Amino acid sequence: MPVKIRLQRHGKKGKPFYWVVAADSRAKRDGKFLEKLGIYNPNTNPATIELNVDSSVKWLQNGAQPTDTAKAILSYKGVLLKRHLLGGVAKGALTEEQVEEKFNAWVAEKESAIDAKKGGLDKAKEEAKAKALAAEKEISEKRAAEAAAAELPETPEGESAEEEVEAVEEASEVPEEAPAAPEMKEEEAPKEGE
Repeated sequence: MPVKIRLQRHGKKGKPFYWVVAADSRAKRDGKFLEKLGIYNPNTNPATIELNVDSSVKWLQNGAQPTDTAKAILSYKGVLLKRHLLGGVAKGALTEEQVEEKFNAWVAEKESAIDAKKGGLDKAKEEAKAKALAAEKEISEKRAAEAAAAELPETPEGESAEEEVEAVEEASEVPEEAPAAPEMKEEEAPKEGE
């Protein structure tokens, strides 16, 4: 029976989520499988990959063929490296302890690189947020300045702002006794016929 290590799609439309499975190559993509080896979630940055390394190595040693995408995932998680190192044990070049030591050193280095990437992404996100906040403050201050300028009456050319303020203050003062409006005499009043 030809066995493939491939991805099985799950998740809703536009948000794919995959299982990494060992399945008969004649089975449907999302159909029966022999063993679930892990998960792959490309929606996160960096992508989330959880994989059972020992089971994956066992399937590869028994002749399972990974698809292109599955091979990239297996390589990213170190499955192909471990298989290669175990080939050295079969030839007598390495011991099991040396294989585990080399593999664990590689995994630690890989995890530090992933953490550095996550830290860089977080830093970039914070910088973008700070930049957006600064731009928003600048726009807000500009609007406040425009609103303040719109509230002041315009000064004609030749007059200073102080003179204008004094003129506005004088105009706003209410005189203590306003002169009474002159009364119209009957003679001066317009007649109905005119």
